[in-house]
Amino acid sequence: MSSVPRLVIAAPSSGSGKTTVATGLMAAFAARGLAVSPHKVGPDYIDPGYHTLATGRVGRNLDAYLCGPELVGPLFAHGARGCDLAVVEGVMGMFDGAAGEGELASTAHVAKLLRAPVVLVVDASSQSRSVAALVHGFASWDPEVRVGGVILNKVASDRHEALLREALDSAGVPVLGVLRRAPQVDTPSRHLGLVPVAERRAAAVEAVAAMGAQVDAGCDLEALIALARSAGALSCAAWDAAEVLASSPPPPLPVPSLGAAPPDPRLGPEGASSSDAGQAESARPHSRVAVAGGPAFTFSYAEHTELLTAAGAEVVVFDPLRDEQLPDGTRGLVIGGGFPEVYAAELSANEPLRKAVSALAESGAPVAAECAGLLYLCRELDGRPMCGVLDATARMSERLTLGYRDAVALSDSVLAVAGTRMRGHEFHRTVVEPGSGAAPAWGVRAPERRVEGFVQQGVHASYLHTHWAAEPGVARRFVERCRTS
Repeated sequence: MSSVPRLVIAAPSSGSGKTTVATGLMAAFAARGLAVSPHKVGPDYIDPGYHTLATGRVGRNLDAYLCGPELVGPLFAHGARGCDLAVVEGVMGMFDGAAGEGELASTAHVAKLLRAPVVLVVDASSQSRSVAALVHGFASWDPEVRVGGVILNKVASDRHEALLREALDSAGVPVLGVLRRAPQVDTPSRHLGLVPVAERRAAAVEAVAAMGAQVDAGCDLEALIALARSAGALSCAAWDAAEVLASSPPPPLPVPSLGAAPPDPRLGPEGASSSDAGQAESARPHSRVAVAGGPAFTFSYAEHTELLTAAGAEVVVFDPLRDEQLPDGTRGLVIGGGFPEVYAAELSANEPLRKAVSALAESGAPVAAECAGLLYLCRELDGRPMCGVLDATARMSERLTLGYRDAVALSDSVLAVAGTRMRGHEFHRTVVEPGSGAAPAWGVRAPERRVEGFVQQGVHASYLHTHWAAEPGVARRFVERCRTS
């Protein structure tokens, strides 16, 4: 049972100021001495970095598509354990979720799963009386979603504020904050959204402090805390990496048995529902897993490291921009998402590390690469030499590839057996040619049918970002391969 007070910060659309308000609330409450648990709806990796700065706690994602609705409560309770308050930043517009899936994975859906009141952030810069119709519509659209208050953002003047408040008096939703335009809280963006904290830490610290000060001055924090305390209790156990691994099933295939499976049948509806798991943790010797970090590789879910650790691995983070060798004793390598295209010159210049990664992959050690990791393993990226593990090239593209994916594993790999069904997310402006190898990693079933990614020896490389909490056997299988390779 979790009774941590909580708020969900939503908005009518992207660009309304959710990140500014949510991060500012986290910082303002933390400055008052509260232990604040930060969360983000959806697959976004960047906003949680700012949440971490604001609270001093790991920012965590709540994604009802990647993990399933049944895990939203347990993952929330896991992150919020021992905290005084939780703030959950929404995604896009409040009712926007997975395309073609109704409310699934929307902010409204997650708010209902968490039994949490919603605070609606409205960009009031180009309206006055119309704000009442907007707020009334969002508050009444779904009676199961409780909009407990509104924060007006980008208010121009005292006169503008008075007009907005007068209009909202009839909407039945209290105004809990009014924020003026404030350039000092702006965060720079580029081709995939905000610039991550790891790339601008000093400036990000200043921006988060400014957000906290702005929210503290413009919002009724006591009323917001009272609203958070009105959240209903969650009757679910907190997610625990060791417990979910202990309860996962035995492996259906030996881990070292890797190879391609016929792709076409795997694109049908009969895919398996779970990945395999390894042997009991007590029987597993120590294995060191190197995880890429630093400014070029900032995209990761905290639960991945927790699962690897619970499976018996020692996780060591290294920076491919600075470290010329992998950590001593590395038995497996995880390279997540990020912005290698921004740092292609620096990554290419670090030839000793590129050779070390190539040698590790050649040895048959397990290597899991997602998106940015996929690019790093190619022969080249925008004409610059990379690790050369994959016989493929990568380049920047004008086209944005974005969205949830329903996929099935086409080949036995260090992460899953062929036939394993998983859901993922793509988010990139790059192209890899060819897009798949002789043994593809995934058959994507939706929104279009295609094969994608590479499986060769111990390497699993793909554009797909997945959340291992949905398939904890992935971590167990990976660490088992570390032990046997």
